[in-house]
Amino acid sequence: MAGHSKWANIQHRKGRQDAVRAKLFSKFSKEITVAAKMGDPDPEKNPRLRMAIKEAKSQSMPKDNIERAIKKAQGGDADDYEEIRYEGYGPGGVAVIVEAMTDNRNRTASNVRSTFTKQGGNMGETGSVVFMFERKGEITYPAEAGDAETVLMAAIEAGAEDVESGEDGHVIWCADTDLNDVATALEAQLGESHSTRLVWKPNMTTEMDLEGMQKLMKLIEALEDDDDVQRVTTNFEAPDEVMEQL
Repeated sequence: MAGHSKWANIQHRKGRQDAVRAKLFSKFSKEITVAAKMGDPDPEKNPRLRMAIKEAKSQSMPKDNIERAIKKAQGGDADDYEEIRYEGYGPGGVAVIVEAMTDNRNRTASNVRSTFTKQGGNMGETGSVVFMFERKGEITYPAEAGDAETVLMAAIEAGAEDVESGEDGHVIWCADTDLNDVATALEAQLGESHSTRLVWKPNMTTEMDLEGMQKLMKLIEALEDDDDVQRVTTNFEAPDEVMEQL
C-alpha cells in the first residue's frame, strides 16, 4: 500500500505540474495573440510579439502553440482582450501589482477583489501602490553567457542602466522604452537572452517574516490561478533563511 500511496502522490504532483504548465501556456498564448493582433504578425517587425515569443520559449512552450496563437490573431477570431492593472496590499502591508488581460472587466475585477479579501489583503485604487515600483526592461542571461565584466561591458555599450551578476546568471536592467534596442544590441554580443520583458521593479521594499511569506505566497498563487491574470508582482524582501524555509 505504501508503494501505491507514493505512486498516487507522484501522479498528483505530476498532475498539478501539468495543470500549472497548461495555465502558463494559456497565458503566453493570450499575450502572443494580443501582441500579433495589435501589431505586425511578423516578430521581426513587432517588438512586443518578439518579446512575448521569447518569454514563452524560455518556459519551453511548444512551437506549435506559438504559431497557433499568431494564426488566431491573423484569422480574426481572437477575443478582444483589454489590458488592466490592479493594485493592492497583501498580508503584512506588502504592495501587489496584478496585470490582467480580460474580455470581461467586471468579472475580472470582482474575482481579483475577492481573492485579495479571502487571502488577507485588500485591493486598492489605481495608483495606490505603483509609486513603489518603476517600469523597467529586464533582460536575463545564463551564467555561461560570460563573466561579470564581459556582460557589464556589453550592457554599457548596449545602453543598459544596471547589471546584477551572480552564480545563477546575469540580470540586465534598462529603461522600459529602450528594451527592444538594448536587447537587440546585447544579442549581437552575447547571443540570445534567456528572457526579455517589461517588469515592475520595486524602488522600496517590505520586509517579511516566515509567517508573512507563507500568507503572501497563498495570495500570489490564488491570483495567478485566475485565467485572466497574466502576472503578479510584489515588493517583498525576505532573509535567505526565510526563503529556504519556504
